[in-house]
Amino acid sequence: MGELPVSGRDTVHVWVSAAPGDRPEVARRLLRRAGCTLLGRAEREVGVGRGPDGRPWVRAGAGSLPVSVSHAEGVVVVAARPAGPVGVDVERRRALPALALAQRWYAPPEARWLGDLPDDARVEAFLLLWTAKEAVGKALGRGLRAGGLRRRMPVPAHPHELLRPVPGQAGLRVGHPACGAGLVLAVAVDAAVDGETGPAGRAQVEVSLVFE
Repeated sequence: MGELPVSGRDTVHVWVSAAPGDRPEVARRLLRRAGCTLLGRAEREVGVGRGPDGRPWVRAGAGSLPVSVSHAEGVVVVAARPAGPVGVDVERRRALPALALAQRWYAPPEARWLGDLPDDARVEAFLLLWTAKEAVGKALGRGLRAGGLRRRMPVPAHPHELLRPVPGQAGLRVGHPACGAGLVLAVAVDAAVDGETGPAGRAQVEVSLVFE
């Protein structure tokens, strides 16, 4: 288990854990870990659950922590960001009809971009866009409803470039931290409120990963 650095900067903290069995219990354990670490409370003081809309919550006393949960086969991921809204999504790399799915579900420029790629690069590209859309939808608090799959994502110039502005969504950023072989991970934040900006106006939000 890695050590989680907690700095004073705006940081998304991400826990990645194997989950061969009870994924909900693994998610609850990671959510409690997030509450203990980032709210500074003992485990017995941290409550976790899901609201009527299915969104996870973490609370301790009067404090609450913005969190997001995702899972794929054999893995659970929890992201937490004290500074504001966060979304996370994880997918297993696997064979799928990437171009046909993109032409059906994605915005036309994204489908054209995918179609211009070599055949052996399309699945990775499809999953980079898919996880970005899921993570952004969670950061917005509405998932993929109301046309979320057609919400334009920044085309990844490099799979692990962090964090890129989402077209037409002021303050939203999304990126793909390296998450090990076999997994594609996306993290999204709403950094519209008084965030520091760096070159090209990119929000200075750090991502810290812990693998368990």
